[in-house]
Amino acid sequence: MIRLTGDNRRFLFLQGPHGPFFHALGTMLTRAGAQVWRVGFNRGDQFFWPRRGFIPFTAQHDEWPAFFEGVLDEKGITDIVLYGDTRFVHAEAIKSARARGVTVHVFEEGYLRPWWVTYERSGSNGNSRLMDLSIPQMRKALENCEIDLIDAPAHWGDMRHHVFYGFVYHAFVLLTNWRYRGFRPHRKQTVRQEFGLYLRRLISMPFHALERRVATWRIRTGGFPYHLALLQLEHDSSFQMHSAFSTMSEFLEICIRGFAEGAPRHHHLVFKAHPLEDGRTQIKRDILRLAAEHGILQRVHFVRGGKLAGLLNHARSAVTVNSTSAQQVLWRGMPLKVFGRAVYDKPEFVSTQTLAEFFNTPTRPDSRAYRDYRRFLLETSQLPGGFYSAPGRRQLLRQVVDLLLTPDDPYDALITGKAAPRQQLRLVR
Repeated sequence: MIRLTGDNRRFLFLQGPHGPFFHALGTMLTRAGAQVWRVGFNRGDQFFWPRRGFIPFTAQHDEWPAFFEGVLDEKGITDIVLYGDTRFVHAEAIKSARARGVTVHVFEEGYLRPWWVTYERSGSNGNSRLMDLSIPQMRKALENCEIDLIDAPAHWGDMRHHVFYGFVYHAFVLLTNWRYRGFRPHRKQTVRQEFGLYLRRLISMPFHALERRVATWRIRTGGFPYHLALLQLEHDSSFQMHSAFSTMSEFLEICIRGFAEGAPRHHHLVFKAHPLEDGRTQIKRDILRLAAEHGILQRVHFVRGGKLAGLLNHARSAVTVNSTSAQQVLWRGMPLKVFGRAVYDKPEFVSTQTLAEFFNTPTRPDSRAYRDYRRFLLETSQLPGGFYSAPGRRQLLRQVVDLLLTPDDPYDALITGKAAPRQQLRLVR
């Protein structure tokens, strides 16, 4: 019997989700016997790591690769832990770590949102191993697994906490970051702009909620068939790194043109904004402009954030770039069209029609294939819990530390028959 232990393991944390999750994870790894450090790039990182082992990176951006390799050598690092794999500091770290045989642990928001977190070792989203695994391969790996499929929760469990921790993080970076003069955000906006966006979002939440209720009521009581366009954040790494689009307007133009050309004239098109949309792009204005140009202004609607389930329950189909919310579409057996690289883009359940054909007569997915795909995710990379709320973190920590200490990648563990039983989801508040 091989005992699961952190002895002789040395973990280096890089940037994580806003909030205390990485600190809690590091604390539990220490209790398991591992040594833990964290590299911080700004005062926000430092504030959310109130423990020993903090290593500040205060140099210029181009000095990061050499600095990182120095830390690997000095500390004898065996594992690195990070959130998202495409920002510069993480992409460079992954290259250096793999060249030295250091294990890479990648966290991301759940592919099966809202009540799951993604944990992988190969990369996430378009860099995930799921991109190369076929449905027949997944079915073979599941031959010895008998689990009940879990209903997808119809809410984000901790959206308010997510926004709050983002606000706190950017406040520290904006107001107390003088030590980190070389810090560069991984997004286009300055720290001051990011802070302003979070502040404006917090203030405008009640007004946006009212606008959302009115828009949703009009759609639900309109009595017309409608299709959903699931929008993402324009600055999101999945949108920027794993699609051919550089701006959201490009995607809006394709959607509205395809709808105008192919959809029956009594059908409507509903654009559903991402719950964290903060106004840095003028999505609503662009939608109204493009709809007017194509002569369908009265058949196009915009819903600002909120829960997706109520709109999905009556929709005919959905289209997206590569939003993880498309998993809820497939779970309901609805037709889906995607335009970017996505872990769920499998020919068994994602449409290959042109967009005009799709809006006219969308083909239904193979729901049995999708259920097998979803079972595979629940047995491998999807962990119940969340980064931002205290109950979500407790749920996540019950399982994730063991996975970090296990020698096998979660996909390999299932494929080779070494996977341990998985904790089933229990909704907690």
